[in-house]
Amino acid sequence: MTERNKSRIVVGISGASGAAIGVRLLAALRRLGTHETHLIVSASGAVTAAQELGLGRGDLDVLADVVHNVRDIGAAVASGSFLTDGMVIAPCSMKTLAGVANGFADNLLTRSADVMLKERRRLVLVARETPLNLAHLRNMTLATEMGAIVMPPVPAFYAHPKTIEDVVDHTVGRILDLFGIEHGEIARRWSGLADAFASCEEGAAR
Repeated sequence: MTERNKSRIVVGISGASGAAIGVRLLAALRRLGTHETHLIVSASGAVTAAQELGLGRGDLDVLADVVHNVRDIGAAVASGSFLTDGMVIAPCSMKTLAGVANGFADNLLTRSADVMLKERRRLVLVARETPLNLAHLRNMTLATEMGAIVMPPVPAFYAHPKTIEDVVDHTVGRILDLFGIEHGEIARRWSGLADAFASCEEGAAR
């Protein structure tokens, strides 16, 4: 599959905690080879990635096929005529959520999200904050009513994660599921209580 024939997906990284989610999502998409990735990192997102992961801006940029400056409001992804399968903001800060929910497209990140909503394309917001105040909850409702999917990175303890990477990968797998991207077993799938009990009994017998 040549680059020009690939579908496109926009990945945004904003300034909430959880930069690892966006980074591992980009790595997974590159490994799977299904989509051309377009990356937008906010200034705060770059700071958070440096603090949490020790990654510089150059380290982030090499993970994507195309990189856009968050201030470049004239970039291709700012137009609905630029075809994509959708966009993920991972992590999505409450400031970015507020911009998306209220149509305040003051940079390329929120403008690109606005494009997804107006073109009725998939928009996944990996909203990262806790606890939540009323403004956060209302903005999540507004974004959902407009067609976005709000997906907080909630750990799935039924998958018995052993490491932080396991928790992050489960979230990444669920994001890929929302776009119908086959990824194998990045996220362990629930197969029912019978299988879960059998697994517990097998472990107890050892």
